[in-house]
Amino acid sequence: MTALHTAIAILVVVLLILVPKVEPVIALVIGSLYLGIATGLGFEGTINTIVDGFGDIMAEVGLLIGFGVLLGSLLNSMGALQKLVEQLMRVLGPGKLPYALAGALSAVFPSIYVDVQLVLAAPLAKSAAPRMGRYGLPMMGGALSAGILVGYVFVVPGLGTLAVAGLLHVPLSTMLVYGFVLGPLAALLTTFLYGRLLRLGLWNADTDEVPVNEEVPVGGDARDEPADVAATATATAAVPAPEDEQPGARRPLPPLYLSLLPIVVPLLLIATGAIADAAGVESDLLAFLGNPAFALFAGLVGAYALAKRVLTGERVDQAVTEGFHSTGQILLVTGVGGSLGAVIGKTGLDKVLSGIFSADAGMSTVVTILLVWLVAALLHLAIGSIGVAAIAAAGIIAPIMGDLAVPPAVLALAIGSGSLFALQVNSNFFWMFQPLLGVTTRGALKALTFVTAMASVVSLVLVIAVSFVV
Repeated sequence: MTALHTAIAILVVVLLILVPKVEPVIALVIGSLYLGIATGLGFEGTINTIVDGFGDIMAEVGLLIGFGVLLGSLLNSMGALQKLVEQLMRVLGPGKLPYALAGALSAVFPSIYVDVQLVLAAPLAKSAAPRMGRYGLPMMGGALSAGILVGYVFVVPGLGTLAVAGLLHVPLSTMLVYGFVLGPLAALLTTFLYGRLLRLGLWNADTDEVPVNEEVPVGGDARDEPADVAATATATAAVPAPEDEQPGARRPLPPLYLSLLPIVVPLLLIATGAIADAAGVESDLLAFLGNPAFALFAGLVGAYALAKRVLTGERVDQAVTEGFHSTGQILLVTGVGGSLGAVIGKTGLDKVLSGIFSADAGMSTVVTILLVWLVAALLHLAIGSIGVAAIAAAGIIAPIMGDLAVPPAVLALAIGSGSLFALQVNSNFFWMFQPLLGVTTRGALKALTFVTAMASVVSLVLVIAVSFVV
């Protein structure tokens, strides 16, 4: 009965999000309440477990998410992403730009929230597309899809990565090592394979691209675009000028290498701490500097100091306010995801699942990874949110993790891979992607839905390969 009640709770969450479009935070709490009460935890026991689960996950990742979002908002205010894309255009030329863009977005900019990355990078990608020939637009669209979303679930400090790592208690230094290799590699391979398929006739400009004279600005009444999503896109679509002087700057913005230091330095600090730990070096100073919370805080302080130097006080305050606004929503979703996981852990479902997943039941490592991937993929298809799907999948897997013959980091990677699968029409990202790239709904299904499905499968193969060497 425990398994049945858990399935009902997940179904309730999915239906609440899809049908009456209840906010994920509310839906997850309702599902947690049902599961706890239905499985005999009692009213007080259920609410206490929800509160404890929220507190536990916040202790793991609360500061990391807050620091990461604020850091990303400040980098955005200084035009770091646009500078990088423009530099890549100048240095590499249009032919190699999709690969450079996918690699850079997945490796360097996961701290910037995915919607903001899309809004900032899409106009630049679209303007470069005509110089790339017949398949320029879909190639750039595929590179954007792979780079932004792969980075979100694999690369520190991507918010999906932080949430899953926290729920599964995987050290961020470990996720940094695996994710920083696997994420960009998955994005690049996906972009390459997608490019080959485009040459085989996957794309039809007549049906997949919106003619220039018919394009509707983001937030307009575009064909197929729901009004509520249009409003969301409008609120996000203020793209800063790509020039060194942009509104809100009181002096020329810093060069690219300086703009990127606030994110590069924390990654180096975390990596240094991981290497020292692996080498058996005992040093309080290295442990302090390599602590992910301190490393991201150091990056945040650096970004804040740099922004205060080059931007007006009003623009800095605006960037910080935007960061705080995003942080609240993300923390609540992550926290109640932890609550659901805590309730699942109290129901005894772990004993049922461990019997299914365990090596004693004859299940190989590969089959375990495939099942974990499938759980996350199905949740994403149903819910329409990569982040919520990843958090829910991690909540299901966390209670049985100790019984599985698969390292926690590999399980986290499998969840990230599955949660990528086939982002489609039940996601706001889909409806922002369509007008920003100037493609039809059919074109978005090819350049976003198909690409994320491909990235999910490509990364799954890489995760299985990783499992054989760890």
